[in-house]
Amino acid sequence: MKSQSITRRLAAVGLALAVTGTAAACSASKSSTGSTGSGGGSAAGGTFTVWDPYPQFDSGSAWNQLLTKCGTEAGVTVKRTGFDTTDLTTKVLLAAQQGNSPDVLIVDNPVVSTLADAGVITDTGTTHLDTSGIAPNVLAAGQLAGKTYGVPIGANTLALYYNKSVLAAAGVDIASVKDWTSLTAALAKVKAAGKKGITFAAIGTEEGSFQFLPWFWGSGANLKQLDSSQGVAALSLWNDWLKKGYAPNSVINNTQTTSWQEFATGQFAFSENGTWQLANAKKAGFDYGIIPIPAVNGGTAAAPTGGEFVTIPVQDKTDRYPTSQKLVACLTSADNAQATDTTLSYVAATPAVQAKQVAADPDLQPWVAAVAAAKGRTSDDLGTKYPKISQAMWTAVQAALSGSASPQSAMTTAQNAAAAATK
Repeated sequence: MKSQSITRRLAAVGLALAVTGTAAACSASKSSTGSTGSGGGSAAGGTFTVWDPYPQFDSGSAWNQLLTKCGTEAGVTVKRTGFDTTDLTTKVLLAAQQGNSPDVLIVDNPVVSTLADAGVITDTGTTHLDTSGIAPNVLAAGQLAGKTYGVPIGANTLALYYNKSVLAAAGVDIASVKDWTSLTAALAKVKAAGKKGITFAAIGTEEGSFQFLPWFWGSGANLKQLDSSQGVAALSLWNDWLKKGYAPNSVINNTQTTSWQEFATGQFAFSENGTWQLANAKKAGFDYGIIPIPAVNGGTAAAPTGGEFVTIPVQDKTDRYPTSQKLVACLTSADNAQATDTTLSYVAATPAVQAKQVAADPDLQPWVAAVAAAKGRTSDDLGTKYPKISQAMWTAVQAALSGSASPQSAMTTAQNAAAAATK
């Protein structure tokens, strides 16, 4: 797609990204990454650029070494630049507008459908990327209108960490926690024993929606109808926990980081948090366990998938695609994906590699189960509608938990706002 077409779509794309909190002011100047996908090198040899959201990995990191290795195997030099996630998205949009896109782009999965809708990235049918071994629910986060855009590098999601000593002191057997009723009963026992119940992040941003979704989906609700009885029940659950003192009022402003800091004090029975906290849990100084988030009547609730997709941006010089495909295939191959996912504390995107991860680290088993039940935020063909629905949803959560509206009223207002925004 030519840059003129992309330019016409940028206004709508920018709006969607602003809603999810991923848009930032962008410079009018070109990125300083040097030669780019559409300009530097040729299909055979030359320099191929890779942009990723991992600025924490320097030139000596295993990730950077893997990129160099994949470039060598493909017969090219890889020039890699790591951006903060927020900055990366706007840089990509600007580069696409200028016809200056990288050859390979690794991007947060909720943004994939937005970039696809804007014509910024290619579909796998065009570039012949192999997605056959990937778990369908993980792959769904990169799908729009029947097409797949890129390959997931792995996935993270949410579950419940629990403090074994707090539960033991309250007389709670974790095996009894199977649904919302039994979880709430456990929280009541913990409070009665003088400890704190559960902490989570309900901040009025995408983080708040991310943390609310397991309860929303676990109720049987659908994002296309926020004010269904099931959706209202999910918000009522959180609201009742605050009213009864099972969750602290601080959750209204908690990010996932500050929520974890509360759990790390050792005073809380439960924390809803992600795969990425596993290393911190091991350093917490108390015995902990992990269970999937329960659905209303038992079983595992669908939690949202996090993680990135490796994509190939649209290029004017389409003869570059075969080499880009080799780079993506190398980065997402079974052996390389296992090493990368271990570094990122992700669960692999394929069941075969997941099995290898669990064999190497049995502590990952609950996370593999959680990812198996997880769901992409843009699934159900929501695509670019999701950010607008999400904003309405987190606004409803804030309204109910702050006491400014009942759960029913908050969700009714949210549904009206979402319907108007997604016409």
